[in-house]
Amino acid sequence: MHVHILGICGTFMGGIAAIGRAAGHRVTGSDRNVYPPMSTQLSALGIELTEGYEAGQLDPRPDIVVVGNVCTRGMPVVEAVLERGIPYTSGPEWLARAVLADRWVLAIAGTHGKTTTAAMLAWILEEAGLSPGFLIGGIPGNFPVSARLGELPYFVIEADEYDTAFFDKRAKFVHYRPRTVVLNNLEYDHADIYPDLAAIEWQFHQLLRTVPGGGRILVRAGEASLERVLQKGCWSGVERFARSAAEPRTTTTDPPGAPAVWTAQLPPQGDGSEFTVRLADTPVGVVRWALIGLHNVDNALAAISAARHAGVTPERACTALASFAGVRRRMELKGTAGGVRVYDDFAHHPTAIATTIEGLRRRVGAGRIVAVLEPRSHTMRTGVHRDTLADSLRDADSVWLYAGPELGWDAAAALAGLGARAHVVHDMEALLAGLRGELHAGDHALLMSNGGFGGLHERLLGALAARGAHA
Repeated sequence: MHVHILGICGTFMGGIAAIGRAAGHRVTGSDRNVYPPMSTQLSALGIELTEGYEAGQLDPRPDIVVVGNVCTRGMPVVEAVLERGIPYTSGPEWLARAVLADRWVLAIAGTHGKTTTAAMLAWILEEAGLSPGFLIGGIPGNFPVSARLGELPYFVIEADEYDTAFFDKRAKFVHYRPRTVVLNNLEYDHADIYPDLAAIEWQFHQLLRTVPGGGRILVRAGEASLERVLQKGCWSGVERFARSAAEPRTTTTDPPGAPAVWTAQLPPQGDGSEFTVRLADTPVGVVRWALIGLHNVDNALAAISAARHAGVTPERACTALASFAGVRRRMELKGTAGGVRVYDDFAHHPTAIATTIEGLRRRVGAGRIVAVLEPRSHTMRTGVHRDTLADSLRDADSVWLYAGPELGWDAAAALAGLGARAHVVHDMEALLAGLRGELHAGDHALLMSNGGFGGLHERLLGALAARGAHA
């Protein structure tokens, strides 16, 4: 079967492409603004890509078109699909019918941490010899691809609450029918499709309606939004996880709900690289790994508890995480030049920004952190989070914000509370020049964007190396 995918370079649709290819289909696709790592992965799989959304890509006629949620009415290729009567479907629906119907689905949902937690869980199941299928919204370090068919019965999926397609405005995750669900957290996001937090909570409630009575829902304790979701109706077993009282959460002031049965014990001033996992106050394993940050401790608790529902003991899960290699674009060290370490991170929400900087601060101590942010998501561009942005960057020693032409708010005013630490630039060349002049040996440059950031990571490393060569 010839499967043609519109919006193929998105992390989810790229995963669909990989699975379709592995299932023996001929897979082609198209997109705009192609950039690594997904473009590199698709090329390695031998998948033919077309730039743009013109109607000519439908010749020869595919058997089915899988339509990504970036596509809208009015696009030439979408209009041609409808006019010619070519069968079409959404990515989530195709996946549900072609792959998930006979699987034990383990779905990872939440505003933050979905990709990392899903990658952790897939690796735990892999190390336990279960060879799971998975679809992860990023490229995990332990696997060569972001998605694979795997073996029956287990399938791990990053369960996104974004809408499905132009013809299906339900959240993607309602298609998956999971047996195991992780609810990591829930904050307001996706302002382009949801008017408020209550609308997102309603979608999460629809997800819980699809979980069987014998299933299990793992919920982060202390999240008022998640407690409201549960109160709307829950027909499955629930277990809560949270860090220990010695390591209070820093990303919410919500009152706690029912007590957590899964907790973590960290050494004093620990950076998250080592902790003991407790189940009902009983130690059940120790995690020693390369990751840092208290948010990753939360993610690990979620993955360990979900793996237990699939039959993997907590002790074995903790052992597996010792070799967990992280996910590309999640605090990924891109390189060192001129003594400056340059990191790439996907953070695009104030909470994610704050936890990323917090994790790096715990690792580097008094080391100098220069945070570089591109507010690229629709929610960030329209200014929904502008009033909390400065506070999320407070632990950085210096802040550079790229205010591109689509930014709809006054970035300088939003960052005024940071004083002289804040720099707002409107040109990528000016940003590169400013960073080249400020960064010195021993600094940590943390570049945050949910896009390619104009290739800034590689350009900055090159500029710093050239500066050193001519010093």
